[in-house]
Amino acid sequence: MNNSAQLRKLIGKYLEPLRPGYYDAVEASDDPAEIDHAICKDGIITETELLEIYAKALRLPFLDEVEEESFSLDTALHSISPDYLAEYCCFAYESSPDFFGLLVSDPYHLEQHEYFFKRFHDIEVNFKFARRSFIERAVTSVYHSENENEAALIDSADEEALRAMADETMIVRLVNEMFARAIELNASDIHIEPEESKMVIRFRIDGVLQEYLSVPYNQFPAVASRVKLISGLNIAESRLPQDGRTSIKIGAREIDIRISTIPVMNGESIVLRILRKDAVVFDLKNIGMNETLLKKFERLIGIPHGIILVVGPTGSGKTTTLYSVINQLKDGKKKIITVEDPVEYQFPGLSQVQVNAQIGLTFANGLRSIVRQDPDIILVGEIRDRETADIAINAALTGHLVLSTLHTNDASGAVSRLLDMGVEGFLVSSALYGVMSQRLVRVICKECGGSGINYNFTGNRCRACSGTGFKGRTGIYELLIVNEEIRRAISRNASSSEIAKLAVANGMVPLQDDGMAKVAAGITTEFEVTRAASEL
Repeated sequence: MNNSAQLRKLIGKYLEPLRPGYYDAVEASDDPAEIDHAICKDGIITETELLEIYAKALRLPFLDEVEEESFSLDTALHSISPDYLAEYCCFAYESSPDFFGLLVSDPYHLEQHEYFFKRFHDIEVNFKFARRSFIERAVTSVYHSENENEAALIDSADEEALRAMADETMIVRLVNEMFARAIELNASDIHIEPEESKMVIRFRIDGVLQEYLSVPYNQFPAVASRVKLISGLNIAESRLPQDGRTSIKIGAREIDIRISTIPVMNGESIVLRILRKDAVVFDLKNIGMNETLLKKFERLIGIPHGIILVVGPTGSGKTTTLYSVINQLKDGKKKIITVEDPVEYQFPGLSQVQVNAQIGLTFANGLRSIVRQDPDIILVGEIRDRETADIAINAALTGHLVLSTLHTNDASGAVSRLLDMGVEGFLVSSALYGVMSQRLVRVICKECGGSGINYNFTGNRCRACSGTGFKGRTGIYELLIVNEEIRRAISRNASSSEIAKLAVANGMVPLQDDGMAKVAAGITTEFEVTRAASEL
């Protein structure tokens, strides 16, 4: 292998252009690997891209994220000292009469590894690069004993011990990598779930949960404590639910995180909602409406008063649609106030109110106060009860534009929902101007053309979509515009099916039809449309 100076120069050929001054920094460092990984932490390159540089410079193979998923730990060599593997972040995974296969996280100890294995095992070594966190997890999974597991559980009751565990280098790295990978895959949520013998971390990507990693249960107390620590939660409390919010820096980006914990049989279920300001563009033109629908909707939101509802199940993109409306309507000449639970994204130029039921600040109370603030436009996160509905309708009838959401199956169902709350039909017919029903469907991956959609794709899996065949999501919609005929039907308490027929007769394109048009255009699949349209 190359000597130290030659090796640093070889790696520097690739990293110096990315980080000017790299040569000087690495020459002055006792640990060049940390200099390399600092470039990853700064968001200049990913750890996988760093491995690619190592592999290219030394002409050695590397294990990418896709290969990690199928990598077997069953062939680990137990004759190798786990202390050695942990200290130098390497993992002996393969053997033959002639060589050992060794995963390494950096190229700076290759000569030492060669000497060690030749001296103590009289065998040659074949190297393969792998991410540092993956190797650490592999070593922990294979070599940690049940005694350590029990010790971790005992320590989990001690706050001081929990803090020490949370600050361990390997745990810090695992959690940091979890966040970085979730951002890289554009995940909306991270689920940390303790099971009887392991901890599973899953990402929600394009609305579907996918397993990211599974590690021994003995790591759960430390990981849970680390997540709570950075979120400002009580790390010693595991018997009661907790909620919090924090910002973390991933590379050069500031990411907002909402955290929720609840006690479960084997510990705590932890869910982290990722709110990426840099990745969200609130623009009605970019959420999947066709040109005809967009023009109708823009005319609707141009009306200066009345109620406009966006309906659909949780996770159907209602908030994104409403924020896109607000983003289009805010022009500095209108007073816009929102009451939300929670405030997910903060907008300049808006007055945003966070619901806090513990102190009596409910949607109804917040909305009642908002009306006295002389607003032009009011956004109510959700109409949940009769009181909120009555205040919203009164605001709409007194000259305000009110935007809100309801949990209903379709556009016509919003009318029935308001009537079921006890709102008088003549008030609904007078105040309601339109209802948008929507769902989100996954978009066929543009890189592989959806090769993995049937889940039988073999060979090199598409890295853009992780072999799923889908990348990103778009909306499917139906827009009910309340005209005079529909107003009369609402006033006489007509059924939702009758209102739906009238809406279609007046030009409403049903949700399923809008979805099938996107199937015909090659945007999504029939299965996706059927799945999404059946959700409530």
